[in-house]
Amino acid sequence: MKEDLLYLKEEALHEIEKSKDLRELNNIRIKYLGKKGKLTTILRGMANLSPEERPAIGKLANEVKEELEQKFFQKGLELKEIAKKIRLQKEKIDVTVPSKVILGHKHPLTLVLDEIKEIFLGLGYEVVEGPEVELDYYNFEALNIPKDHPARDMQDTFYITEEILLRTHTSPVQIRTMEKKKPPIKVIVPGRVYRSDEVDATHSPVFHQVEGLVVGEKVTMADLKGTLITFAKMFYGKERRVRFRPSYFPFTEPSAEMDISCIACDGKGCRVCSYTGWLEILGCGMVHPNVLKNCGYDPEEVTGFAFGMGIERIAMLKYGINDMRLFFENDLRFLEQF
Repeated sequence: MKEDLLYLKEEALHEIEKSKDLRELNNIRIKYLGKKGKLTTILRGMANLSPEERPAIGKLANEVKEELEQKFFQKGLELKEIAKKIRLQKEKIDVTVPSKVILGHKHPLTLVLDEIKEIFLGLGYEVVEGPEVELDYYNFEALNIPKDHPARDMQDTFYITEEILLRTHTSPVQIRTMEKKKPPIKVIVPGRVYRSDEVDATHSPVFHQVEGLVVGEKVTMADLKGTLITFAKMFYGKERRVRFRPSYFPFTEPSAEMDISCIACDGKGCRVCSYTGWLEILGCGMVHPNVLKNCGYDPEEVTGFAFGMGIERIAMLKYGINDMRLFFENDLRFLEQF
């Protein structure tokens, strides 16, 4: 029986070494170490051994089994590595080869945002972002909107806790930026915002804004107007006329709203512009001194301006779309037009 065990070991080691893949290796394992394998068959003959021979043969059988199991394990690792290399070689692609098939294209809101970014990057602005889950302090208080301020009623807010909410505008990033940086600051802040609005043609509980902020020495309202007039003419066309109307925002003083001449009627008056000849596109103003103080700035040394626009509204005006819901319904008939 000793000779049978040693022969079995040599035979199995030879077959293991010659195996070419994991499936073949597993078949060899079953052939020699399975319940009906060759080792089991040999060990059945131990019943015919004398009591003196059994311990030595039993020890040898265990040694043969352990050695074969170790060899199976090592060969398995080797074959797995070979299989991995073969698979990777087959899956290898040349990422430098130009694509021949274009799958899909950019969403109209992405197209509009990219154009807005391109304009302001060309004007020397930096793009920054901030959290959508925000603290009440950054969303309201630091922006000169204390807890009892009536302006809070203008924005129906999704509260998570008493102090944590989904941001209602991108303005909190103004505060976070000013806390981290010293003037001069020149940034735009694109992002998603949330308000508890009913879904209709002009409202959505989730929409997008682009905020702008400039802070430095001797920044004036003239700088604000010049910047936004440049943006409007680059985005909507040089022929577009612009006007500013006095308005109110708690975080700017003075505040204004910016209109452009109606795209549909060129300012003559139509249903799109409610026969006024003008379309409102954004709000703006000089950063309120209290906001500067909240960020550790001295309003006597630095000033700034800010503006904010809804990307959906900007896109609707640009493309002549009259229902905001079209942006979110993923109807290919609509999206394929852009």
